[in-house]
Amino acid sequence: MKTTKIEWTESTWNPTVGCTKISAGCKNCYAEAMARRLQAMNMKGYENGFEFALLPERLEQPFLIKKPTKFFVNSMSDLFHEKMPFDYLDSIFDTIRKTPQHSYQILTKRDVMLQKYFSTRTVPQNAWLGVTVEHAQAKSRIDVLRTIPASIRFLSIEPLIDDVGMLDLSDIHWVIVGGESGMSARPMNPEWVINIQQQCQKQNVAFFFKQWGTWGEDGMKRNKKTNGCLLLGKEWKETPKPEHSLPF
Repeated sequence: MKTTKIEWTESTWNPTVGCTKISAGCKNCYAEAMARRLQAMNMKGYENGFEFALLPERLEQPFLIKKPTKFFVNSMSDLFHEKMPFDYLDSIFDTIRKTPQHSYQILTKRDVMLQKYFSTRTVPQNAWLGVTVEHAQAKSRIDVLRTIPASIRFLSIEPLIDDVGMLDLSDIHWVIVGGESGMSARPMNPEWVINIQQQCQKQNVAFFFKQWGTWGEDGMKRNKKTNGCLLLGKEWKETPKPEHSLPF
């Protein structure tokens, strides 16, 4: 059962919350704004707003769901945050391994920590690993990701705030693209998106266009729902093919 509005997943699981900004893509962080609202509502886990915090009481949550579910892990944080203890990360991945009926989508901007953690550990078969590539300067994260033998490796090019140029998508299985939302959202040039879509097509990589965000394809600013998610007159909601579920 789908329990989140995030188009490319089914549910979220946040064994930690909170984060800190490390790149231009973090400028208008949706999770930070949401954490502030939850703090104002006295929601448990958000007593300190967007400060990084471990929530060990949430480690057991996936065990309570029997139906196979696709989880986006840490939609309200970064699993490889500098303050994350590796022993707590071990507990998170222990839960992942013990619930093989689920798939876990893990996304990070912290490729150095990602690489360090998995230099001495293996990735569970049901864990997908991804990095955010919001502009060309972040492409080095892709080189790190492709060295880690995950069953599915993916890119989140959201918010796309500049032309990423040419992409080497070897050993990458899925690319998600989306524009920024909110009052201070930065525009996304349609040519940047089309460039990525064409490269995915040429390199046989699944392409998922999430949304235009606050700025539409026509360059006009309006409600993101009105702008929709059509690119070149159609929806692009591709997902990784079954054969990509095997490690390289």
